[in-house]
Amino acid sequence: MPSLTSKMTKTGTRLRGAAILAAAASLTLALSGCTKLETTAPSSARGAAGGQARAAAGFGTVDCRRAKCIALTFDAGPSENSARLLDILKEKQVPATFFLLGRRHIDTYPELVRRMAAEGHEVASHTWTHKILTDAEPDEIREELERPNKEIARLTGHRPTLMRPPQGRTDDTVHDICRELGLAEVLWSVTAKDYQTDDSDLITERVLDQSSRDGIILLHDIYDGTVPAVPGIIDALKERGYVFVTVPQLLAPGKAEPGKVYR
Repeated sequence: MPSLTSKMTKTGTRLRGAAILAAAASLTLALSGCTKLETTAPSSARGAAGGQARAAAGFGTVDCRRAKCIALTFDAGPSENSARLLDILKEKQVPATFFLLGRRHIDTYPELVRRMAAEGHEVASHTWTHKILTDAEPDEIREELERPNKEIARLTGHRPTLMRPPQGRTDDTVHDICRELGLAEVLWSVTAKDYQTDDSDLITERVLDQSSRDGIILLHDIYDGTVPAVPGIIDALKERGYVFVTVPQLLAPGKAEPGKVYR
C-alpha cells in the first residue's frame, strides 16, 4: 500500500485546481435556470415503481417512501483521507456512495476500493481522468467510462451502475453512451463548496443549510477540511430525523435507469 502521507500532497496538488473549476462549473449547471437538462428526482423514481412493495437490490430495511432519507456522496477519491472517512462511516453506521476517479486514485488505492464495497457502500464512477465528457468524442467518452467500470468490477466483483460526470456536465451524447454502457447519471442537490475552504465548521454549516428530504450531498474526501466535517454533519442530520442511505436505496423500490439523470 502506498504511503498515505506521501500520496496526499501529490494527489491534492494535482487535483485541487481542476476540482475548484469543476465544482464551480457544476454548481452553476445544477442551479442555473438556463439549463434544459432533464433530471429525475428520487421521489419520482420511487413513484415510477408503482405499488410494488418488494425490496429492490440494496433496498435494505429503509423505505424512503416513508423515511426522511438523505444520501452522502463523495467525489474524486479514493485518497489517503478515505481510510479515515471509512472509519467514521463505520462508527456512525452510515452508508455512502463513492464516485471514484481512476488515474492516481483507483489505481493507487485499490485496497480502499475493495474496502468501500466490502463495508456496504455504493461504488460508482467519476471517469478515469476527469475529462469533461461534453468536450470529448464518443470513443473518448466510452474510454473514460469503461476503464473505471472494468477496474472497479475487477476489484469488487460488481460493475458500477452509476456515474457522476465531471463538472456535472452532460448532454444527449453522454446520455446515449451511458445508456449503452448500463449507467445512470447522478448529480446532487447539496454542495458544501469544500474545494474553497479547509474550514470544517463552514463545510458543515453549508451542508446543513441546504439539506432537505431526498437530498444528495456532494463532498470531496480529497480536501483537508472535508473528512473532519463528516461526523458533525452526520450527527446534526440524524438529530433532525434524517436516515442516511446510498443513492440506489434513495431511489428504491425504483431503480436507476441507464441514460437517465438523477438529482
